[in-house]
Amino acid sequence: MSYEVQETNLPLPIFKKGKVRDVYDLGDRLLIVSTDRISAFDVVLPNAIPHKGEALNRLSIHWFKKTKDIIPNHILDVVDPRTVLAKKAEPIKIEFVVRGYLYGSAWESYKKGESICGIKLPSGLKKAERLPELILTPTTKAEVGHDIAMTKDDVVRIIGKDVAEEVEEACLKLYERASSKAEENGIIVADTKFEFGFCNEELLLIDEIITPDSSRFWPLDRYEVGKSQISFDKQYVRDYLESISWNKQPPAPNLPNHIIRETSKKYIEAYEKLTGNKF
Repeated sequence: MSYEVQETNLPLPIFKKGKVRDVYDLGDRLLIVSTDRISAFDVVLPNAIPHKGEALNRLSIHWFKKTKDIIPNHILDVVDPRTVLAKKAEPIKIEFVVRGYLYGSAWESYKKGESICGIKLPSGLKKAERLPELILTPTTKAEVGHDIAMTKDDVVRIIGKDVAEEVEEACLKLYERASSKAEENGIIVADTKFEFGFCNEELLLIDEIITPDSSRFWPLDRYEVGKSQISFDKQYVRDYLESISWNKQPPAPNLPNHIIRETSKKYIEAYEKLTGNKF
């Protein structure tokens, strides 16, 4: 039997309702529930994706455990498959995207001859090609509307040189760890997003990590330079929305049943392939 959790209404004070997560305030801690909502192009879609929240939460917990030697994270306890108890951190309002491959918005900028977050890439690269070295492409974290690309200098101005360097080092190590483990399981992590915050002056990894919502996952055996890639992430939904020429402004269109079903399968398959566990 399949069901979706579109929203929650627990008898607790609301801290924040995000695009995907409902966050409740427990004083110095947060109760974070991963719903089955899905967003694309920074807009929440009207349809929920069955099992999505559970897959996201379980996958994040897997990676938080695998990377806590690189940087501590905010997780205190796992309440149920879609809910965690976390430290209340003061978030850095920047999303840190590590890219190992040239794709998405980075590819669109590159085609126009533009730098990517102030980084000038070598000429002659193809779509989906592995980059000569990892790049960090931060963006603003917009509560409403679209995120805006930032340069390294922008980040330093906001959080200071020392914290910027600590975050960059953590991001690159996290990506390298996850990318290596994923490739052993037949998945390429093309790019992924990290978020950080401070709790009692300690820098913590927060939010979610290495999930289909925060990453691009490609099957290694189907990877081909120069082409659009098959994916285990919400790129499948983005591609559908692009195909119907939606203007990427609210309200978002309804997703057809076959897109909902296939997207649910992709989230579950990503969890199983990356962790080696049955869902």
